[in-house]
Amino acid sequence: MEYYILVEEYLKKLNKMSVPDPMIIGASVSDLCRFLRIAKVTARFYDSLRDEAMGNGRATCVYDTGQECTIAISDRLTTEVNSVAVCEVYIANGDEPWDYNERERIMLVLKTTMTYISRLRLKHVTDILSFYDADGYHNLRYFIGHLEKLDQEDRLTGKVAIHFNLKHFSLVNQQLGREAGTTAMKNYYNTLKNSLDKESVLCRVGGDNFVMICSRTELDRVLNYLAGAASIYDRDTGERVMISACAGVFIIPDGFELNSPGDIMDKVISASQSARIPNNDDVVYFNEVMIANKERIVHIQQLFPAALKNEEFLVYYQPKVNIETGELTGAEALCRWLRKGEIVQPSDFIPILEQGSEICRLDFYMLDHVCRDIRRWLNEGRSIVKVSVNFSRRHMADVDLLKHIVEIIDRNNVPHRYIEVELTETTTDVEFRDLKRVAGGLQHTGIGTAVDDFGIGYSSLKLITEVPWNVLKVDKSFLPIEDDDEMSNRAIMFRHAVSIARELGLECIAEGVETPQQVAVLRESGCSSAQGFLFDKPLPVAEFEAKLSGYKYMIY
Repeated sequence: MEYYILVEEYLKKLNKMSVPDPMIIGASVSDLCRFLRIAKVTARFYDSLRDEAMGNGRATCVYDTGQECTIAISDRLTTEVNSVAVCEVYIANGDEPWDYNERERIMLVLKTTMTYISRLRLKHVTDILSFYDADGYHNLRYFIGHLEKLDQEDRLTGKVAIHFNLKHFSLVNQQLGREAGTTAMKNYYNTLKNSLDKESVLCRVGGDNFVMICSRTELDRVLNYLAGAASIYDRDTGERVMISACAGVFIIPDGFELNSPGDIMDKVISASQSARIPNNDDVVYFNEVMIANKERIVHIQQLFPAALKNEEFLVYYQPKVNIETGELTGAEALCRWLRKGEIVQPSDFIPILEQGSEICRLDFYMLDHVCRDIRRWLNEGRSIVKVSVNFSRRHMADVDLLKHIVEIIDRNNVPHRYIEVELTETTTDVEFRDLKRVAGGLQHTGIGTAVDDFGIGYSSLKLITEVPWNVLKVDKSFLPIEDDDEMSNRAIMFRHAVSIARELGLECIAEGVETPQQVAVLRESGCSSAQGFLFDKPLPVAEFEAKLSGYKYMIY
C-alpha cells in the first residue's frame, strides 16, 4: 500500500511540471527510490538523433545515495520529433537483486517518468523549432508573438521597434572566414540581447538582418551599440572585430493601434532600407513620407513593363572629350524616361529598378537601342565613336550574360569595337569571380570593358590587377573641389589612381569634371580624357549626332 501512496504523490508532482527539469523529479522521488531499493538514477536528454550520436546532450543525476552501484535497468525513448531521453537505474553493489515484482514496479515508474519527460521535451523541442532559427537565434515568429502579446496587454506604449542590418558583413566573412564571422555575429547579438530588459526582444529575420523591440529609455544605448561595437571572433585569443549596423527606428506613439504585425514591420523595414542608401544616415526614423515613397516604388514597378514595351525609355549620350585636342572620343549611354511628355530623372527610377530584376531588362533594352543608333550612323556614313553602356551588378548572377550581350550586338550587325560595357566594383568573392569571368569573356570577343566609379568600393586594387579591363573611370569624388580643405589630398589621390592605371596599361578617364581647375589637375596627372558638365551634359540622340562630324570642344 505504501508503494501506491508514494507513486500517487510522485505523479501529482510530476504533473505540475511545466519544464522538463530532472532536478524537480529528483527532489520528489527520493522516498520512492528508497522504497524500491534504488541506489542511483541518471537521465540524459538529446534534442535530436544527431546530437545523441555526437554525445551532445544534457546529463543529470536524478537521485544518488553515494553507494557503489551498477546499472541494472536502462530505458530509451524517442519522441515524434526525434528528441531522445535515456534513463538508467542503478542497484547498490552487494544488494540482493530485485525480484520480478520489484522490477515491474521500477519499470512502471520509469516508463511513466519517461513519458512525462518526453512529453515535456517534445514541447521544448517544438518551441525551439517554432521560435528559433537553425543557428539558435530567436526568429520572426517569436518576435510577432511577443508583439501581439504586448498589444493584447496594452503595453506597446513607450516601446520602440528597430530593424537593423549589419554593415558590410560579407566582408567580415570574407576576411575572417565563415566560422569566425558566425562567432562574431552571435557574440554581437548576445551582448546586445543580454543588455536588454525582460520586456525587450531581439530576433534575427534572416542573414545579417535583425528586428527588436525595446523601451524608449533603452533607445540611446541601443543605437550607440549599433553605431559600432567590438565583437570577439576567436574565443582562444580574444581577438575582436568591429561591427556596426544601419537601422530603421519606429517610435510607437501613444494610442497606437496594431491591426497586424505588418503595421510595425513595414515601418521599420522602410526606414531601415532608407538607412542603407549611400550618403544617408546610418539611423533613419520612420515618418509618413516613407509610406509615400513605398507607394511610389510599387507604382514605378507596376508601370515599368508597359513603359519598356512602349519604348518610353530614351538613350541620352554624354560625350567623352580629349582635354588636349577638344575632340569627341566616345560617349556614355544614359537612360531617361519620357513619361507623358515629361522626362523622369534616373534617380527617380533606377534605384527602384535596382531592387529587382527589372534593371537587367532595362540594361539589355539600352544596349539594343545603342546598337540600333550605331548601326544607323554607320549606314549614314557618319564618324563613329565607342559608346559605353552600364550594366548593373545584378547581372553577375546570370551565367549566360556574355552570350546575351553578344547576341544583341550581333543582331544589330554592330562591330564589337564600338561597344564598351561599364561594370561597377564588387564587395564579395562570389561577385568578384563572376565579374572576372564576364570581363574576360567580353575582352575575348573584342568588346571593351570599363570599371565604373573606381575608388569608392572595397576591393579597388585587387579589382584592377586581376580583372582584364580596358578603361578605368575614376570617380568624381577623387577630383579636387574649390574651397575644399582636402583639395590637395584629392589631387594627390587622383594622380596616384591615374599612375596606377597607366602602369597597368589601362586608359583612364575622369568622371564628373565640372571646372577648369579640375582639368588642370587632369593634365598634371597625365589623364587626357574627361566626361562632365564642363564639356557637355547628357544629350538626346539628335543633339549628339550633330557632334559626331568633327565637332571640337573648348580647351581649358
